[in-house]
Amino acid sequence: MSGVRRREFIALLGGAAAAWPIASRAQEAERVRHIGVLLGSTQDNPDSNARLAALRQGLERLGWSESRNVNIDYRFAAGIAERAQVLARELVAQNPDLIVSNTNLVTSVLQSETRTIPIVFVGVSDPVGSGFVTNLARPSGNLTGFANFEPSMGSKWLEKLREIAPQVKRVGLMLHPEPPNVGFLRSAEATAPSLQIELVGLAVHSGTDIDRGVEAFAVEPYGGLIIAPNAVTFGNSDRIVALAARYRLPAIYPFAFFAKSGGLISYGSDASDQFREAAAYADKILKGTKPTDLPVQLPTKFESVVNLKTAKALGLEIPATLLALADEVIE
Repeated sequence: MSGVRRREFIALLGGAAAAWPIASRAQEAERVRHIGVLLGSTQDNPDSNARLAALRQGLERLGWSESRNVNIDYRFAAGIAERAQVLARELVAQNPDLIVSNTNLVTSVLQSETRTIPIVFVGVSDPVGSGFVTNLARPSGNLTGFANFEPSMGSKWLEKLREIAPQVKRVGLMLHPEPPNVGFLRSAEATAPSLQIELVGLAVHSGTDIDRGVEAFAVEPYGGLIIAPNAVTFGNSDRIVALAARYRLPAIYPFAFFAKSGGLISYGSDASDQFREAAAYADKILKGTKPTDLPVQLPTKFESVVNLKTAKALGLEIPATLLALADEVIE
């Protein structure tokens, strides 16, 4: 091989070698990522669709498109613990780049299935008390995300229910018996005596429990309901709204979709907004940030929806002050 040809060959070889890392990095950047999503509600729940749309919109704004560089696998537990367990195992077995979870039940199940796959939770209550993280500012392990309510919300829901339905003397707080829901119950119990209200905890694990609990509670007059946020109540939202109407029980709910589907009043954090924010955490994790470097966020936006049609059916006159503060009034 002549000197000229040898120099050309070495130059060509050196150029190719220099290009290898660039090609490797480009291939890594273009790799399709896999996100698993496990919700506690049903697939046909309008609120589920709104939350997922917010998540997708947030991801797309950050450059993640399902048609190009990310595959999102959606699963719905429908408020059933056993189903959540099965779906969680299926998702973990696929070894996604990260999982987005919703509700305490679903997040707890996922946490028991993996300690390595990053999990961004959305719409959980009391993440420290529930054992998901040890510290909000510096979460440990593979979980971080967005909390929805402080335990004191139990008291606030009770006060708002009394404001909209002053005739109520007995209130059943429907809860799945998990730490944050028990916290809501304790908070409401502390406030109940000052409002001269008898508070009753209605523990539910299934739709059957909801039917039996409401039927038994409604035997006595002047009753009302507080619906605590959890996978069981989410998965049976239509059933709960229908039971409240059947037994003429004024009820307050944690999210707007309950009121929009016929519930009397809702007061809670904006879940879709939190799903949109969760996209930013997903983006950071996909780009290499560890969950321990992302603090747990508390809600900054709350909304209230009043259903005047339901109020009229219950014979309630809604205070003008409450209507003025509502984010939406359904005529």
